[in-house]
Amino acid sequence: MAEITEELIREALRAVKDPDLNRDIVALGFVQEIRIDGGTVAFKIELTTPACPVKDELKAQAEQIVLGLAGVTQVDIEMTAIVRGRALDPQEVIPGVRHIIAVASGKGGVGKSTISVALAVALAKMGAEVGLLDCDIYGPSIPMMMGISQDSEPQITKVGEDLKMSPILAHGVHVMSLGFILKSDQAVVWRGPMLGKAVRDMLTGCVWGDLDYLIVDLPPGTGDVPMSLTQLVPISGVVVVTTPQYVAQEIARKSIAMFRTLSEATKRQIPILGMIENMSGGMFGTGGGEQAAERFDVPFLGRIPMKETISLGGDTGYPAVLSGNDTEIGGIFMSLAQNLAAKVSILQYASENR
Repeated sequence: MAEITEELIREALRAVKDPDLNRDIVALGFVQEIRIDGGTVAFKIELTTPACPVKDELKAQAEQIVLGLAGVTQVDIEMTAIVRGRALDPQEVIPGVRHIIAVASGKGGVGKSTISVALAVALAKMGAEVGLLDCDIYGPSIPMMMGISQDSEPQITKVGEDLKMSPILAHGVHVMSLGFILKSDQAVVWRGPMLGKAVRDMLTGCVWGDLDYLIVDLPPGTGDVPMSLTQLVPISGVVVVTTPQYVAQEIARKSIAMFRTLSEATKRQIPILGMIENMSGGMFGTGGGEQAAERFDVPFLGRIPMKETISLGGDTGYPAVLSGNDTEIGGIFMSLAQNLAAKVSILQYASENR
């Protein structure tokens, strides 16, 4: 009987390929800490995101292959993940954040904040460290949708010589919003420079800590806030939200065009991670978002049906994604978050291997 060695196991595991990164898990450095005790083999598979959509498949394939080796009677695999991000520069505005993902729309009323909340909570639920920044300055709705009381105020923390705010933790997500500072009946009447300053203050004036993903809920349109954001921090990618109607698709096109223009102006890549069709079905029809993604040459991430449970989740502060993976809505939101995380990992891997 051939001896069971670490080299033999690694060679066998080269047959397991990550379909998103298109390389085997050994070459990717995923296989770690191989331990052999008689016929028992144990090792870790360290993925690039806890939200990996093929995590279970990779584990099952690896287990089957190693069990097929002569002399192996038991395989114990620990699935872990470390989100890989750009090289973190301590001089950056928010140095501990690996990926900043903007959620945008060309027009209001398409459910952009609902999607931002769902993505943030889903990623956190799968084990990622997640922040959620409400940059919808004129209509900050994130606190209510995350179940945070109107009376809640961020704690003030001294960092060096500066006083900074600590985001409020809700549903496993670190949340910051202008809604924590304004009174509920207070309107924001600001011109462009003040909007840019508000974005900077919420980015630099908060103790974000180490985050895998910071989801940024942008206001609708193509104005000062997205411009300020892209000038201040590197954006890993943008999610564009639309509804199925043709008019919404055409306005979403402007949002895509804006980020492509800003990418050229800032000399930074700002990838469009994909388009999400929200409020699909019923009076709005279905399929428009997918058609728009094809026309505008961007990936299609998925569609969210028009369901009362989603709007109720926003009103009550208990996002529908928390209803469980086995429910229709919970499963759809979790799948969307996995697709998004996969896109980010693919782009990050490509940037490291240019």
